[in-house]
Amino acid sequence: MASETAGGTTLEVLRRLASGPRGLTETEAAARLLTHGENALPERRTPSWPRRCAHALRDPFTAVLLCLGLVSAAVASWGTAVVILALVAVSCVLRASGEHRADRSMAALRELVAGTATVLRRDTADEPPRPREVPVTELVPGDVLRLGPGDLVPADVRLLRARGLTVHQAALTGESAPVDKRAVEGPAGSGAADDSPLCFQGSTVATGSGTAVVVATGDGTRFAAAHRQPAGHREGGAFDRSVHGISWVLIRFMLLTPPLVLMANAALRGRGLETLPFAVAVAVGLTPEMLPVIVTTCLARGAALLARSHGVIVKRLPALHDLGAVDVLCVDKTGTLTQDRPVVERALDPVGRDDPEVLRWAAVGAWWTLQLAELPAPDALDESLLEAAGPVGEEYDGVDAVPFDPVRRFSTAVVRGSLGRHTVVVTGAAEAVVERCTTGPGERDRLLALAAREANAGLRVLAVATADRPAGAPGADPRGLTFRGLTLLGLVTFRDALAPTAAEALRGLADRGVTVKVLTGDHPATAARACRELGLDPGEVRTAAQPADPEAAGEATVVARCTPQDKARIVTALRAAGHTVGFLGDGVNDVAALRAADVGLAPRSAVGVARESADVVLAEKDLTAIGHAITAGRHASGNIASYLRVTLSSNLGNVVAMLAAGLLLPFLPMLPAQVLAQNLCFDAAQLAFAHDRPGAAALRGPAVLRPRCFLRFVTGFGLLNAVADLATFAVLAFALDGPDAVDDEAVFHSAWFTENLLTQALVMLLLRTGRRDEGSSAPGPVGLAAAGLAAVGLLLPPSPLGTALGMTALPAAYYLLPAVVLGLYALALTAARARHRRRQP
Repeated sequence: MASETAGGTTLEVLRRLASGPRGLTETEAAARLLTHGENALPERRTPSWPRRCAHALRDPFTAVLLCLGLVSAAVASWGTAVVILALVAVSCVLRASGEHRADRSMAALRELVAGTATVLRRDTADEPPRPREVPVTELVPGDVLRLGPGDLVPADVRLLRARGLTVHQAALTGESAPVDKRAVEGPAGSGAADDSPLCFQGSTVATGSGTAVVVATGDGTRFAAAHRQPAGHREGGAFDRSVHGISWVLIRFMLLTPPLVLMANAALRGRGLETLPFAVAVAVGLTPEMLPVIVTTCLARGAALLARSHGVIVKRLPALHDLGAVDVLCVDKTGTLTQDRPVVERALDPVGRDDPEVLRWAAVGAWWTLQLAELPAPDALDESLLEAAGPVGEEYDGVDAVPFDPVRRFSTAVVRGSLGRHTVVVTGAAEAVVERCTTGPGERDRLLALAAREANAGLRVLAVATADRPAGAPGADPRGLTFRGLTLLGLVTFRDALAPTAAEALRGLADRGVTVKVLTGDHPATAARACRELGLDPGEVRTAAQPADPEAAGEATVVARCTPQDKARIVTALRAAGHTVGFLGDGVNDVAALRAADVGLAPRSAVGVARESADVVLAEKDLTAIGHAITAGRHASGNIASYLRVTLSSNLGNVVAMLAAGLLLPFLPMLPAQVLAQNLCFDAAQLAFAHDRPGAAALRGPAVLRPRCFLRFVTGFGLLNAVADLATFAVLAFALDGPDAVDDEAVFHSAWFTENLLTQALVMLLLRTGRRDEGSSAPGPVGLAAAGLAAVGLLLPPSPLGTALGMTALPAAYYLLPAVVLGLYALALTAARARHRRRQP
């Protein structure tokens, strides 16, 4: 590991690595490459197709369907067995293909941390080293490489020399500000991520330059250690919890139904095992056998649409439903609410009044620092100053400059003033600049208090001072570290540039019932200010260290100074409180929270381990894309909920009526082949739910499938459906030709077959939440499917296929009298639906 290899002084490190400041020879590098292997992260193995399909069988309904298919085959009910096993196969293939497409998209995003690196190599031991560009994969421990502004650190390294070096290591620690790095000669310490002589793979050089020796590559880097961390047992998301809750209740019913049917028929009708196929058909009738197909189709269509339209990759299909159920979204500030770019807020004189001269002199210093300093690196503050002040370079002639030094904490520039005079411009941290100004102790304290006030308001503060010196005077040398006697011109304050789409995206999320929480490593005042400017009330801003209880931190809108462990604890506490939590992260420090959330989201620019840990990968780190993904999740969830409401209530009503008829009638109320044909027709019509469009009400709040609510709904509407079926029995028995009419089994079977499909068509239209709720005159896919189902119910019995199934044409009077029953049922269903909606919270 890097912390072990890099421990001790610089000389001890080089001896341990058998290297030196001149680097390695090509022969040594080649030998070490064979020993240590390529400098690449271990790739995660992609599951094979059989493994994906086997994993799909873990879905409880898919497993039950498989068991029912095998039981049907065991009792020689081959038609039922073939249909059920075909549904199982289709569901498994759909889910496996969706996840395979997501993996292919992810493979296209996987990139090594850098393409090439500049290393010092020698052909032989006697030759001087020459800088060479080599692929990052060929770096080995002991290589000496050069780092400059914008470079991505390709391995764990120990600095040998550094000048003004700062690095962005948000991917490791979550800090938005660059971190100072120095080539200290003492021990490196514990190897923590903020140790100044160490730079870690995945960091980016912000300013300055340096030379470093590689201490760890490949599996030995800190980056790889985070990548290797086992995911552990991840609790099921909202989708898994809700569907499994509904599934297991219905599974108990299905397991109890065949024995009850067999015992009741044996006790009351003297029928034995000949009723087993009918009992299995009844259990199949209670099963929402299309659920795996409908769910997978809805989620796969939503995922494909997101990938096509918004560049969002859904790696785990159930995560799309979890997105629809999200009611708390945890995000960082930098890159999400704000851009990683400061903007000038105000320029203040020492009294605290606005003064444009302060901004002008700060811009002059920035301009000539960029023009004259060695290895110039445009600093974000310099760019912001020049953008705000406009062109200033022509006003003065530059003499010399030194860029910002993290040790001194200021930069200097010298420009020509009046004849024989130079002006020294110093910009930097308030404490460092005020210390060099001619002020009394009281005045110094007042100026520092002014700077602190601006910092506590969430602003970054830059102090600006000048000095007029004779040309050639010692104090005019910008490299002099001891000059004093500066005159403080004032302060320039900066705020974080807001993400252009953040405010609108936050309003859209609030309209969808999603609460946004900001978990950041930044200063509390900075995070609170950004939230207020975006219209998000930060409330009482907490730091992660304030509350010992993560639940208390989870109640706050903004939690600042968060460590990776803090983020994971807060996410876990929010889930324990009953929320469905989404977490957006892009660094190694976010991996624990990504795995703890119901659904983890990462931008494609995130580090590899964060992308691997996420369930959803976004084209950009943008809340707008998350809003689109949440809407797509709610579309899919709304269609799944409509299917479940319709099929479960209809199936339960049919099963109750079928059990009652089986006990009351001298013959089976429907032949197994007829039950299978009815289920096939209903199942084919229900595929339309995968293409339906949920109403606006289904998109306004989190889409959660609550088992208890569903069971209450199914019980109420299922019993209403059973009453309609029993009323049809009464019509058949007494309204046509008297009680003896039921002796005609073919008429009874045909009548009930027709009535069942017409009833199910009504249920599809009245219990769905589709375009009809939005006042659209178009029938939509569900309306067309319901019309087709009704047509099949009317036309199949008198057809040759109906005859083959044991059905016959119905007497003309039947079509009028049961129509009355269906009309009353439609009125009762509409009234019950309206009452159910009024009772919804």
